[in-house]
Amino acid sequence: MDTRPVNTLSKEERLSGKAAIGALTSKGRWGHLGHFKYCTLDNGLEINRIMVSVPKRNFKRAVRRNLLKRRIREAYRTQKSLLAGGSDILFFYNSQEICDSDVIRAEVGEILTRLR
Repeated sequence: MDTRPVNTLSKEERLSGKAAIGALTSKGRWGHLGHFKYCTLDNGLEINRIMVSVPKRNFKRAVRRNLLKRRIREAYRTQKSLLAGGSDILFFYNSQEICDSDVIRAEVGEILTRLR
């Protein structure tokens, strides 16, 4: 039985490593919704792993990039129960405006329901 708390984002749930990221971007299925592009690939594990990317090309200041990454991770963390385990997901913020947390939360939720 899984004893991890439901609304956390542990280190195991973060996608890392060149091989895993390369496999996701080359073999994964891409989609887009609102301010996001996303990529998903089955990973054969019991947990979902995520990666968040906000390009420096759109936001020169690290403070703004980090703000958006925090908002995206928080939106995923609170809604990750919408998705069954076993996927690697890349959230790519593809807009030049900084959106409210509510907008980001709604779009991340919609992406997770699409991936069910």
